[in-house]
Amino acid sequence: MPKEQRATPDELKELSQRLEQWRREQSPRARLPESLWKAATGMAQRYGLHQTARLLRLDYTRLKKRMLATTPVASEAANFLELLGPAATTGPAEWVVEWESARGRMRVAMKGVVLDWVSLLRAWRES
Repeated sequence: MPKEQRATPDELKELSQRLEQWRREQSPRARLPESLWKAATGMAQRYGLHQTARLLRLDYTRLKKRMLATTPVASEAANFLELLGPAATTGPAEWVVEWESARGRMRVAMKGVVLDWVSLLRAWRES
């Protein structure tokens, strides 16, 4: 079954043309200017790492490292988390909490135990 082709965004095409022009004017071993790396990481964040690296003919691993280095880490994370349970229970309370951040995923399932969620989240974010 053939894969569905996605249209290449115009700004990604423009950056590809800029890169090709730069490559024609430089020696084969010349380092890519920081301005082009920044533009490429911005495109990778918007349009995906694989598509950007492939279209711009950049090393996937280097682009990924640069992209991760420029991604804000938990600066937009919520400082407040409210957990509401049932008003009245006949048995032990049961909880399943899942959350995800740039650092990974965590799933906690508890039954009949009250947990200090703030400390748990803080320890997980700071690890």
